[in-house]
Amino acid sequence: MLSKMLKNKQKKRQDDNYRQKQDPQKPEDLPILRDYKENISRIKEEVGNSTDINVREFKIGAYKGALVYVDGLASVIAIADYILETVMETEVPDVPVDIFQFMLDKTMALGSVKTIENWNQVYDSLFSGDTVIFLQGCNKAISGETKGWERRAISEPTTQLSIRGPKDSFTETLRTNTALIRRRIKSPNLRVDSMKIGAVSQSDIAIIYMKGIANEKIVGEVKERLNRIDIDSVLGSGYIEQLIEDQTWTTFPTTYHSERPDVVTSHLLEGRIAIVVDGTPFVVTVPAIFIQFFQAPDDYYSRFDISTGIRLLRILAFLIAVIGPSVYIAATTFHQEMIPTTMAIAIASQRENVPFPAFVEALIMEVTFEILREAGLRLPRAVGQAVSIVGALVIGQAAVQAGFVSPVMVIVVSITAIANFSTPVFAMAIAARLVRFVLMGLAAMLGFYGIMLGLMFMSIHLCSLRSFGIPYMMPLAPFNIHNQQDAFVRFPIWSMKNRPMFISKGNMRRTGDNQKPGPPKSTENQPKNGEE
Repeated sequence: MLSKMLKNKQKKRQDDNYRQKQDPQKPEDLPILRDYKENISRIKEEVGNSTDINVREFKIGAYKGALVYVDGLASVIAIADYILETVMETEVPDVPVDIFQFMLDKTMALGSVKTIENWNQVYDSLFSGDTVIFLQGCNKAISGETKGWERRAISEPTTQLSIRGPKDSFTETLRTNTALIRRRIKSPNLRVDSMKIGAVSQSDIAIIYMKGIANEKIVGEVKERLNRIDIDSVLGSGYIEQLIEDQTWTTFPTTYHSERPDVVTSHLLEGRIAIVVDGTPFVVTVPAIFIQFFQAPDDYYSRFDISTGIRLLRILAFLIAVIGPSVYIAATTFHQEMIPTTMAIAIASQRENVPFPAFVEALIMEVTFEILREAGLRLPRAVGQAVSIVGALVIGQAAVQAGFVSPVMVIVVSITAIANFSTPVFAMAIAARLVRFVLMGLAAMLGFYGIMLGLMFMSIHLCSLRSFGIPYMMPLAPFNIHNQQDAFVRFPIWSMKNRPMFISKGNMRRTGDNQKPGPPKSTENQPKNGEE
């Protein structure tokens, strides 16, 4: 028994040593050595003599040192102009000096310089694009900000287009994204908190919210959920969404993501919290509610009556995308008496040579269209759109002529697909596509009763969802009359005086009391009748 325990302890010790050797991203929290050459040797050994780790030794007065940086992450021009050039041109006094402090004060012509004292900070600085400087006889190192990796320029959004709105979008660089938000909110109350997530990737995360507007409890909940994440890497905001959402077993999104800075800014001003992940152009905002996924940026850049009509049209299109094929299946299979006689005769004559029931016919067409849509997304842009259009036309026409499907079914599936594209947010559009297949099966078994049963369970499920403690169907369930100004109907901007009550717990006022537009009250300067 004792020998077995000793073997287990020995095996555990070997496993720990193996993990330390295999995971150079998590070095021991040891102090920096005084011999700079030993420090350089340790770095080369830890990274396996990787060729992208560059070392440049230098001499300043009677003192020796070396700087280390990662090629491709650090700017070589910044290192040469603001570190090496100043080091070589600086004269060290003959009297004894603290060379470490002298370097900080006289030679580091950089915007951000800090002192690091352990190896965790060394590797964190190196792999963040900074330059680390070791000096002979010093058990500390200097980290200078020299980030200079290649980055994509700010371009027009590709997934959330707008006619009158701004044309800039987020990029894959975290600081560029936070700057796009900071440029729109010039307030000291805008808070940007940073953290790293991912044991191996050490991805930079920024949590952005408005102090005094956002609910402090929700802010604390967001930070707590992010701190609980224990994963090797975070390669995109989609990882974060899946790890912090309230409910996993649902097709409906409970977090919102956008590539538009103006959309994220408006969410922050309503009291929501934004999560920016380095390496992805999509920013996550929480909490999210159901009606939010039908609000497009152009709703707020156009007049309220036009925006209201278009929003109601989107909601109608969402309902068509969800229940369109199931209504056709139920009507043609169980409830023929509800179809007008002339239409029923036309449908029956078209389906006379179709060998499949309506459900199988609809299933074939829906699956075929989903395959075409997925193929169009994965193919190169130059041929993807052409393949989708030609494939849909050719396959649809051939299927009708071969007698596999009826022309009416092609029309139903086409209208359903077009209606699905009307949903502004892709995540909600995918949810509609999945629910559609469930309702088709219920319609094939129970007719309209099955559709109503499915819609009832879907409504109950939606009302049971929460997003960081906020009811998913607010302000409809629970109903709040004060928050109906931007739900199904979009009121004029001047009348939306308060922020969402369930989300914001701070400054609730959004506009003043005298914002209603109108003609000038004074008529002294107005032209009289007959005058110009």
